[in-house]
Amino acid sequence: MKEKLKTLVKTRIPTQYGEFTLHYYNNPIDNKEHIAFVKGNVEYEENVLVRIHSECFTGDVLGSSRCDCGEQLDMALQMISEADCGILLYLRQEGRGIGLLKKLQAYNLQDQGLDTVDANLHLGHLADERVYDIAALMLQTLDVASIDLMTNNPKKIEELTKLKIKVRHRIPIETDVNTDNQSYLKTKVEKMRHILPRVKNTKNN
Repeated sequence: MKEKLKTLVKTRIPTQYGEFTLHYYNNPIDNKEHIAFVKGNVEYEENVLVRIHSECFTGDVLGSSRCDCGEQLDMALQMISEADCGILLYLRQEGRGIGLLKKLQAYNLQDQGLDTVDANLHLGHLADERVYDIAALMLQTLDVASIDLMTNNPKKIEELTKLKIKVRHRIPIETDVNTDNQSYLKTKVEKMRHILPRVKNTKNN
């Protein structure tokens, strides 16, 4: 991937997790407003702590307990703060890429008995339509040498590796299981290969 993004603005953002710098780029891929939230000096550094977080309005903003997204966002920012160096990429890929409207329609299908994968398929979408080209470009623009990726999803590592990003280690980012997200997390394990030791895999039972 030879193309680099152009930084349109960088600005200081003080938070409860310390001070970050928000990077806003042009976007030649999908014209969405993906951002990089950076703490410390990451340029040419090895094993930079990175979280690639897909937008989840219901979890990140409203605190919904139907998923683990909001808790993962908080956990990632806390871990980056403790390391005093790291990057959170916030990608506008709501609902695994199907958008907010379709995600809310999928919620209703889940309440009728479908799991998250089957609900997406029922709506005419793939189980997961997210792509990571823009994430790779953002990391390359930040001149990161290699990363430690906070994820439970092996697919993210596979996709970034294909895009020439050096992922040295996988850092688990597992939250607690509750009655509202238990089925959601179970589907992640059984159908999407997520690594979640707290969730019992009953696929072969």
